[in-house]
Amino acid sequence: MKKILLFGFVSVLAFSACTKKQFSDAYSNPSSISSTTVDRQFAGFMSSSLTYVMHRYYPYFAVYQNTIIPASQTAITLNSTGRYLPGAAAMSDPWTNYYGFLAQYKELLRVYSKLNTTDQQTYRIYIIAATIYYYDFTQKIVDLWGDIPWSGAGLLGTNGGNYQASAAKYDDAATIYTKMLDDLKAFSDELNTIVVPSSVTTVMKTQDFLNHGDITKWKQYCNSLRIKLLTRVSGVTAFQSRVSSEMAAILGNPSSYPLVSTYTDNIMVKVYNMNSGINNGTNTGASSDFYSGLIGWGSADRAGKVMIDMMNNNADPRLRVLFEPGDSAQGKYIGLDPSLTSTVQNAILSGDSIARYNRSTTSQNNLIPGTLINAAEIDFMIAEYYLNAGNDASAQAAYEAGVTQSTDFYFWLRSMSNDNTVAAPAPLGSNEISNYLAGTNVAWSGTSAQKLNLIATQKWINYNVLQPMECWAELRRLKLPALTFLPDVGVQQLPPNRWIYPTSEHTYNAANYSTEQSKDNFTTKIFWDVK
Repeated sequence: MKKILLFGFVSVLAFSACTKKQFSDAYSNPSSISSTTVDRQFAGFMSSSLTYVMHRYYPYFAVYQNTIIPASQTAITLNSTGRYLPGAAAMSDPWTNYYGFLAQYKELLRVYSKLNTTDQQTYRIYIIAATIYYYDFTQKIVDLWGDIPWSGAGLLGTNGGNYQASAAKYDDAATIYTKMLDDLKAFSDELNTIVVPSSVTTVMKTQDFLNHGDITKWKQYCNSLRIKLLTRVSGVTAFQSRVSSEMAAILGNPSSYPLVSTYTDNIMVKVYNMNSGINNGTNTGASSDFYSGLIGWGSADRAGKVMIDMMNNNADPRLRVLFEPGDSAQGKYIGLDPSLTSTVQNAILSGDSIARYNRSTTSQNNLIPGTLINAAEIDFMIAEYYLNAGNDASAQAAYEAGVTQSTDFYFWLRSMSNDNTVAAPAPLGSNEISNYLAGTNVAWSGTSAQKLNLIATQKWINYNVLQPMECWAELRRLKLPALTFLPDVGVQQLPPNRWIYPTSEHTYNAANYSTEQSKDNFTTKIFWDVK
């Protein structure tokens, strides 16, 4: 708790155990914080979010496998009682992590604001890059909860340590999206003209472990994030004119608004040295952080029937790099049926016939990068835009590009792995992707609704367990692919539409929380969830 507070955590938002005295004692003197520099604060801000960028133990073990993954059916859904009721710890940890991260960002702005005009211009690139990164995470948090304390949050340092003045009001989710889209649009133009001093470029290559000070990469990140946010709000009437005009502007001028277009462009934190701490430790093999988190109590990394059947039935080339057969399956890829009772499911699991995520590609690959934007997801969102605009040829081209980039990415992921628990598969054949795209259930054909289902299904397979927050958001937005869930007998019979706020909000931000209390339930939809 004190570690979070030392970051300048502001709003008394995520604390269930901190008294006023603890808060005051733990808070670092603003005058000492002011001795930091923009570049150092930028590095600290960036690193404060790594828990939810890299594939670490706690998010998978305590958060994803108990909430988002079963709600997305990207791995097995065990039909035990209470399965659709997210636990308090699962919901509070991303919240606490985000507000520590937010406080670091606001502290960066405070440090920057103390500079003179000339120095602010010199260090401007740090603020643009930090804000792009900050908005990416803000989008994820809004997509989980909806309205959140935002514009007034993270100001404890600015308010001189006065925690009462720092309790923050809730901002409307749609308003937050509007602000982010406004700023990202402005950044996309500013990055085309910005002049970064060579001295700053040299230092930023070290401090910026995401894009290493590469302005072109930051342009790709900014514009691809715009595509993602515009797609998310594309069903909302109030945003539709904006979506049409801005998507057309971005796609019509790739030299000014470059996107992540190949898997080698992916915005991701690469692990160059597995002992560096970026991927959270030096463990290897079966004790790796990701492996321990993903398997949970022993079977959470097992494959669901819907995804496995889709990949089997269509000879999906990603199957052999993304999954591995169960030990008793005689080389067959078998998924666990989500419609069976838990008793039957557990009996099947005990026979070890169910496929699992390929350990050498994913969970025991200690060099696996943390991916924030991948080319395939952007292609699929572009395909949806063109489909809605009536441009079928461009929609098909983007759809097929997405499948190609997804396939290439997963074969690359296996090729760079430092683990050989699972034997390396046969290389990708020269005609495999084209043959796959010509398959009956994958080929671009049918009605607009059927084509949208193709796009959504490929996006779901591409996201799987590696980008769980994005996967769950897109499933709620499109309701595709159409997944069937066995209703629970408990209070929450089906997966929720959103998460509820941590109980600490009721105590430490009570006055502001009261304005949201009527919407704080599992049935209220996020504003972009209009289907």
